[in-house]
Amino acid sequence: MTGFQDLHVAFMTDAPRVAGSELWLLDVLPLLQAQGLRSTLFLSDRENLDTFAARFEAAGIPVHRYHALTDLPELTRAFDLRVVQGWTPGTYRQLLPLLVAPRMVISHDQLDFHYPQPLRASYLEVYPWTKAGPLRSADAVATVSRWAGEFMRRNMRLKDVHVVSNGVRTDDFRPAMAEERLALRESLGFTRFTVLVPGRFAPEKNQLAALLAARHAPELDFVFCGDMDSSMGRLASTLARRLRLANARFLGRRWDMPELYRAADVLLQPTLAENQSLVTLEAMSSGLPVVTTPIPAQAELVRDGVDGLLVPPQPALLARALKALAAHPDRARQFGHAARAHVLAAHTLEGTTHQVGSMLREVLTQHSR
Repeated sequence: MTGFQDLHVAFMTDAPRVAGSELWLLDVLPLLQAQGLRSTLFLSDRENLDTFAARFEAAGIPVHRYHALTDLPELTRAFDLRVVQGWTPGTYRQLLPLLVAPRMVISHDQLDFHYPQPLRASYLEVYPWTKAGPLRSADAVATVSRWAGEFMRRNMRLKDVHVVSNGVRTDDFRPAMAEERLALRESLGFTRFTVLVPGRFAPEKNQLAALLAARHAPELDFVFCGDMDSSMGRLASTLARRLRLANARFLGRRWDMPELYRAADVLLQPTLAENQSLVTLEAMSSGLPVVTTPIPAQAELVRDGVDGLLVPPQPALLARALKALAAHPDRARQFGHAARAHVLAAHTLEGTTHQVGSMLREVLTQHSR
């Protein structure tokens, strides 16, 4: 093994597409180099990931494309540590036993889905066991929020779960100057109080509640950003047409999210499941007030009545909260200022990277004893 000041870490993901956990890698891995941690990313050779791979290469992170998980073990033997981020339990079950130790898992999984009963109870009964077994093959496990760490220890019976908090690029995700904001709003066609609803279209993201909230608040504009190719995305678009929601727009997947945050008036996130939401942190860093659900992941980030509002995911209640912020812009601005200050104090990307670097060295130290 090399000295702890010069470590080479293999990061592996089975991601079929780009989501929050992959963007986390894109943010963190380049900054680890300043801590003496060299990274190589192992990424599927799916064509839809080609642009994503190129972004790592441009940031100075070597990328190895693989066709099957069984290709990986031999390729990763020369590294000091192997870190796996899996989308499915099958990845951990298949890959971890084949890798040379030390092997670590960093889990961004949402873990607890706050669906209506009895669906949630059934889920809680099954999910921890389907996921916990494969994770026990790892030499170390980490996650990205305090509540998730506690969930994994309590519900999944995993010991010594490391916790690192998520962070964002506060220079990119920042409040707009007055003239900049006006120009952005004009270019995007934002003319009224604008509610931004980002995220992939999936049942747990609950964009249908946001659509129905738009029906309750016709005086506000709702702008949805996310991949529309999923069945949920198509359903949302169809529902908006059938409800004749003139105040709902669908922008699809966007790479200009910092500008969209700076142009919008509030973030709406009626989510039913998160670990530690990068969307929430990006909006807070941009000085946006946040209206979201009171699930543990969101309550860990958003202080109700300080940074935003925690509201049950009922369309009428969400609409009422949004209309209250539209009617009291001074209060909305106060929430946004507090949200930005909170991110600067506890959720910068530099802080996250320092935590990750310290954690990786701690895992290697423990394994070398």
